[in-house]
Amino acid sequence: MVLGFAAAILAGTTLLMLPVAKAGAGGATFLEALFTATSAVCVTGLIIVDTPVYWSPLGHGIILGLIQLGGFGIMSFASLLGVLLARRLGLRSRLTAAAETKTTGFGDVRRVLLGVLKLSVLIEAVTALALAARFAVGYGYSLPEAAWLGIFHSASSFNNAGFALFSDSLIQFVSDPWICVPVALAVIIGGLGFPVLFELHREYRQPLHWSMNTKLVLSGTAILLLGGGIFITAVEWSNPGTLGPMNSAEKIHAGFFQSVMTRTAGYNSVDFAELHPVTWLAMDVLMFIGGGPAGTAGGLKITTFAVLFFILYTEIRGGSAVNIFGKRLSRAVHRQAITIVLLAVALVVGSTMFLMLITDFGLDRLLFEVVSAFGTVGLSTGITAQLPPIAHVLLVTIMFIGRLGPITLASALALRAKPVLYEYPKERPLIG
Repeated sequence: MVLGFAAAILAGTTLLMLPVAKAGAGGATFLEALFTATSAVCVTGLIIVDTPVYWSPLGHGIILGLIQLGGFGIMSFASLLGVLLARRLGLRSRLTAAAETKTTGFGDVRRVLLGVLKLSVLIEAVTALALAARFAVGYGYSLPEAAWLGIFHSASSFNNAGFALFSDSLIQFVSDPWICVPVALAVIIGGLGFPVLFELHREYRQPLHWSMNTKLVLSGTAILLLGGGIFITAVEWSNPGTLGPMNSAEKIHAGFFQSVMTRTAGYNSVDFAELHPVTWLAMDVLMFIGGGPAGTAGGLKITTFAVLFFILYTEIRGGSAVNIFGKRLSRAVHRQAITIVLLAVALVVGSTMFLMLITDFGLDRLLFEVVSAFGTVGLSTGITAQLPPIAHVLLVTIMFIGRLGPITLASALALRAKPVLYEYPKERPLIG
């Protein structure tokens, strides 16, 4: 999977370096093409050049193709991760997983891939039609222009990529629900993950039969979206550079939209350079958590942080086993979640410290850029293009690790699990 995505990025870089992919004379530099290709394949949305101005229509088409390739590749591999693991874990584990997820034909790779493809096409088509109609009727674009804008932003939204064909992202549409609502819905659906969507399709009338994964993703998404929207709206309510000039309804709409975008989508309908530093910090947390597993969202995933929360809750209550929604959590999952989170924290902190050494920007802005790259979000305080080339190379690396790291690390930890025939004597060090 890692080699496949690296090959896709290399191919995209080569295509974007062609003179016909750039607007005007000459071609893009290697770093510009590499950064854009990585951001597209990893469905991040960070840019160092103005997408609608710098790239030609062919360049926009290449970026769209890379977004679709990266989004579908991530989704298909992540969705099939359980299938691959089940083949390695034996018949009993396969039967347990099938019973837990209420699935049959656990090894039917073709059926799962076709399901992912059909659902992707359906959601993107509906979103594209809604956006194209609004662009044509509300803003006077010709039918071909409106259709292209609808298709591009629909794919970018559902794949949580955040690329826009407007220099200000979606700031000019901040008060237009006919643009923002379809985009937000596509982002939310893509961020839930296909295992959740498939299970909702099968068991939408029987929530008691939903798996632990589906319950955690749905409840976690609702809490984060609502909590993030309330916090962002409250902090920015009187900020003259963001929500201040709007009426109450527009403030609530814009605040919730920005909370949705921290699900790793990357669009912004207000000027992020004018946000309060406290809002940046809150968004760092939301971007770091990300969305649901096996979907188009990045970050460490809602389920990972939910596991840590319930471990903490159980320890505070003095319990001996972690129970979630009437099911006992495997101790192997405890170790996997803690390992992934600590490694991610180390990467983010180390990268931020390095950027502080080579640039003059403050901690709050640099941390925001690093977390946005790691979570494959694409939101920025406006300093990405101003960073030195070595910082751009670092962000490319972080985007690649952030997109593939949690998935490959989780699978590696699961596959390396093996029974131990002995145990050492127990001893407790002093804690706290």
